[in-house]
Amino acid sequence: MTNDMTRGNSTRLIISFTLPVLFGNLCQQLYGMVDSIIVGRAISMEALAAVGATGGISFLVIGCIQGLTAGFSVITAQRFGAGDYEGVKRSVATSALLSLAATVLLTAAGILTARPLLEVMNTPADIIEDSYAYIIVIYYGVAATAFYNLLSCIIRALGDSKTPLIFLVFASFLNVALDLLFIIIFHMGVGGAAWATVLSQGVSGLLCLGYAWRRFPLLRMEKRHWTFDWSYAWKHLRLALPMAMQFVITGISVLVNQAVLNLFGSAAVAAFSAASKIHMLSEQVAVSFGTAMATYAGQNYGAGKVGRVREGLRKCALACEGFTLGIMVIITAFGGVMSSWFIDGYHPEVIHQAHLYLFISALFYPALTMLFLYRNTLLGLGNGVTPMLAGVCELLSRMIGAPVLGHFFGFTGLCWINPIAWVTASGLLFLSYRKTMRNIRSVDPTVDASDSNKTMN
Repeated sequence: MTNDMTRGNSTRLIISFTLPVLFGNLCQQLYGMVDSIIVGRAISMEALAAVGATGGISFLVIGCIQGLTAGFSVITAQRFGAGDYEGVKRSVATSALLSLAATVLLTAAGILTARPLLEVMNTPADIIEDSYAYIIVIYYGVAATAFYNLLSCIIRALGDSKTPLIFLVFASFLNVALDLLFIIIFHMGVGGAAWATVLSQGVSGLLCLGYAWRRFPLLRMEKRHWTFDWSYAWKHLRLALPMAMQFVITGISVLVNQAVLNLFGSAAVAAFSAASKIHMLSEQVAVSFGTAMATYAGQNYGAGKVGRVREGLRKCALACEGFTLGIMVIITAFGGVMSSWFIDGYHPEVIHQAHLYLFISALFYPALTMLFLYRNTLLGLGNGVTPMLAGVCELLSRMIGAPVLGHFFGFTGLCWINPIAWVTASGLLFLSYRKTMRNIRSVDPTVDASDSNKTMN
């Protein structure tokens, strides 16, 4: 059930790995969109704005979990690529223990800071109560998020991107069903949407656990594998912490942007929320190819086949940018129509603002695509520091740009914040990738040429 990505045609391996991940990510984003559509149409536009206003503080915690679990799984992928199956078991056990500790800390931090952060961010008075009702449930469910993300990352590190997809699709349908049940039948409001998300993620995690135990003997650890070793744990944290910090830094920058946006009122927040859901759906091609590159680069780096990494990234970029151009056309042409799906009634200003945000963002999707590819490739190569520094660049871009552009150009100025951050961060990641590959080649000058010839064959 594993997939060795250190041999064979790199393009075929990357695409075959990416497609299930992409389908799963699309399902995940689609049920997130359904959440917002149901909230916006079944409750109110203000309820949609309330959910959207929690995006920044939610990303602080959930993004941190995603970064940690993704970083942990890189060691697992490297050990698998090197054929060190005992190391795989130790890596999985260590990742589980570290994830448990992180879950406890992040859950407590999220619950304690939820209300103060909403107030500091200038959340409009007409939506702050609903915002708190939504985010507090999400924070109580951090364990479910960590549970699923860790298991799915470990399974993907072994080259299997299909199994998590199957369970994620099931969870997506379950989430929609629970949305309808909790919101329309039980009238639980925005809290019902949050409980639907948490419960569906928990179910997906349980399914992954049961399947992994039955079908992956490699993941059946013994008592000795659970012995905690700080030196070995540090090998995981050395990659995971910078990746988590990158998400946290990005989350802080989103908070800054959200705080400025909240000053424009609940209508602007609703427009931004609707547009963000569409944007997150449209970026999943790049996200999925990036996930594939993390595993591909990790396995090949662990096997000492660095030349295959360069060849794989080049082919991956060509394929991904081709999809990106098609997405740009769709978003620029139909962004306004898609934004109207989230709003019940006639709200032309909200739809216009949402379309404007999508139009400006879509023009810079090629830069965003390369950001995901370079960031995940560097992570697979064991460089977790540069992705964190790229997050710092995004933070500075948003912290400086949001208040300045928002003051002089209003909502239109805020629409330019993300593109500026993407271009800045992707430039740094590109330079770091070139330097990292040169450093590897200088250590072993023969590895690049020999591996490139194998890739071409």
